[in-house]
Amino acid sequence: MLNQTVEYALRAVIYVARDPSASFRAADVATGITAPRNYIAKILSQLVRAGILESVRGPTGGFRLAGLPTTVRLADVVAAFGRSVERRCLLGHGVCGNNPSCGAHRRWAPIAQMMDDFFADTTIADLLATRSPT
Repeated sequence: MLNQTVEYALRAVIYVARDPSASFRAADVATGITAPRNYIAKILSQLVRAGILESVRGPTGGFRLAGLPTTVRLADVVAAFGRSVERRCLLGHGVCGNNPSCGAHRRWAPIAQMMDDFFADTTIADLLATRSPT
């Protein structure tokens, strides 16, 4: 349900947040999350503009989380790139929710709301706490 940019952004933020005392270069983040370096560099810059990451200059510079992992929600990361994917009706009735009489709407709407709630209620710290060691 997320586009590739948002998926990479979430993975990059989690990667950077795992060590708050360090700054990570774009190339290291790209390697760490197995993503194209130039693409990740653009994503990291957008996350800086959104205030989620900060850029540190100098020989030990790179990117790090701008705040605490407990204050950054997944929804904040998604919002930095706009609405990731507009929900389309499974039966071809346009935007999901615009036709509540749609046969799929009644069953899909609660699932979609649970997904929205997950992104709104889950912080980077929540995911770091459940992350298995690598």
